[in-house]
Amino acid sequence: MRRQHKRKKYLIAFGLAAILIVAFFVVRFITFYSNIYTNGEKWSGLIPKEKTSFTLLLMGYGGPGHEGAYLTDTMMLAHIDIEKKKVLLVSIPRDIWVSFPTESGEEFSSKINAAYQTGLFKEKYPDIRNEYSGEDGAARLVKKVVGEISGLEVEHLLAIDFDGFKEAVDTLGGVEVNVEKGFSDYEYPITGKEEDLCGVSADDTAKLEELEKVATDSPELAYPCRYEPLTFNAGVQQMDGETALKFVRSRHSAQDGGDFNRARRQQLFLQAVREKVLSIGFIPKILPMLSSLEGNIRTDIPLELSQRLLKEATNASDYSIQQIVLDTDNYLMHDVSDDRQYILVPQDGDANWTRFKKDIQNYILGITPTPSVQPTVTKKPFKY
Repeated sequence: MRRQHKRKKYLIAFGLAAILIVAFFVVRFITFYSNIYTNGEKWSGLIPKEKTSFTLLLMGYGGPGHEGAYLTDTMMLAHIDIEKKKVLLVSIPRDIWVSFPTESGEEFSSKINAAYQTGLFKEKYPDIRNEYSGEDGAARLVKKVVGEISGLEVEHLLAIDFDGFKEAVDTLGGVEVNVEKGFSDYEYPITGKEEDLCGVSADDTAKLEELEKVATDSPELAYPCRYEPLTFNAGVQQMDGETALKFVRSRHSAQDGGDFNRARRQQLFLQAVREKVLSIGFIPKILPMLSSLEGNIRTDIPLELSQRLLKEATNASDYSIQQIVLDTDNYLMHDVSDDRQYILVPQDGDANWTRFKKDIQNYILGITPTPSVQPTVTKKPFKY
């Protein structure tokens, strides 16, 4: 009798402890969420249960202390269908040329990676329409231009800076990535060294002019102190946060360089994260991650949706993933803007994204797009 009573007390104590742990997690999650949630409006209640598909934009940027702090280094569109267990991932190159809405109605075009920064700094871009200024407006602007390209309503945004990316990977205990193609990059930028003259006096104009000529083709030779050489061998590699960031950012390799190859590496890395989440169980890693990421992540995803997606993380192995990298082999071609910037535009004509939009809808419906006759495209030899 006493043993039963003692056992009952232990069960009650265990139950109370479990309730307290769950309560702590819920409170901690809500507190964390209130700190990263950027939408100025209050959460608008529960998402209808019948809604089972969502379109999110994932972005990465340097953050304070980095050159071009809010230029988006990475943009990836994710269409998630919870009912059909399908995910469509579309990598969007940073050099796509898009138009921004203005108060005056005058044309204002820029690279898509500048959309978020443009909305954040209204003082630098005063003609941007007011509804697209400030933190909330910047999110609306980047979702608008991505939506115009894809034909999808981009409902929410999740943005993380470089420090947050590294912290998240380290919290997971690192990630094992199967590097499909080995490469070396001798022009990986060192943060804070972007303007370093590498020992040359600022008054030595003749020497600096000579170095600038060299830097046109080989910046790492002209200013070696600004760059860190990277090498990734083919095969499975364990990567911590710092290494993973270099892997997904590198774009100056002779073997695997440019934005298109980088986008493929980013999608490869996401696959590795998926496998890691499944292998370790995601929930035990959440609390340490929440404690470290509040200053590095911003989103307008409602709390209720984030909870639904969090639950789906444990079912990640059930999902099929379709991956698309926008490049010059499918939808894009090289071009030059009026002010001589290297840009990417649709193959089918000025701002004509019809074919891409149709293919996106087919992918979502589970229809394999029929190969169509591609327009003749002259690919210009640009150095990335």
